[in-house]
Amino acid sequence: MSALTVSMFLTLDGVHQAPGGQEEDPSGGFDLGGWVKPFYDEDMARLVTEWYSRADAFLLGRRTYEIFAAHWPKVTDPADPVASRLNTLPKYVASRTLKDPAWPGTSIVDEDVPGFVRELKARPGGEIQVHGSGALLQTLIEHDLVDEYRLWLYPIVLGKGRRLFPDGVAPKSFEHVETRHTAAGVNVLVLRPAGKPRFDTFRLPED
Repeated sequence: MSALTVSMFLTLDGVHQAPGGQEEDPSGGFDLGGWVKPFYDEDMARLVTEWYSRADAFLLGRRTYEIFAAHWPKVTDPADPVASRLNTLPKYVASRTLKDPAWPGTSIVDEDVPGFVRELKARPGGEIQVHGSGALLQTLIEHDLVDEYRLWLYPIVLGKGRRLFPDGVAPKSFEHVETRHTAAGVNVLVLRPAGKPRFDTFRLPED
């Protein structure tokens, strides 16, 4: 069995849109892209290296795939911890419009994404990693296909943009696995799904 893990950059108000640059995703009139770079440091690089080293395959949405494909094939250093994984391991892209991907090792998933992911997870292996890919991730969350979330929480509030858990998402609870920290002030929560939340009324102890 393989595990599906998700890495997502988030603001404190839950926004994941366009972390890497102003032009990365301006849909909906979003003009606050590029909010991750000011917090990049050696701690962040170390964590990225550690988690990419665990990958056996990548599952990406079309937008994230195209951003990656425009950059990482040009990084040919075999010692690069990210490029060496992305350029050599299988990449699955959920898209009904992408037809002829030029990046070697790419397969297109153009229908029944949940069914394909269940079959992929049933194969022996390590991690199937999802990076970014917010629209795809909504489908994976809806069908309870995520085994572990790695949520990078940046000390910034944007007030607008697409959120990881939008209004209307089914209630969920999570098991805390660990928390990592970077010197720049980023907290990384590692969480695993733990079913439906429980509800009760908080009562102060009586004197």
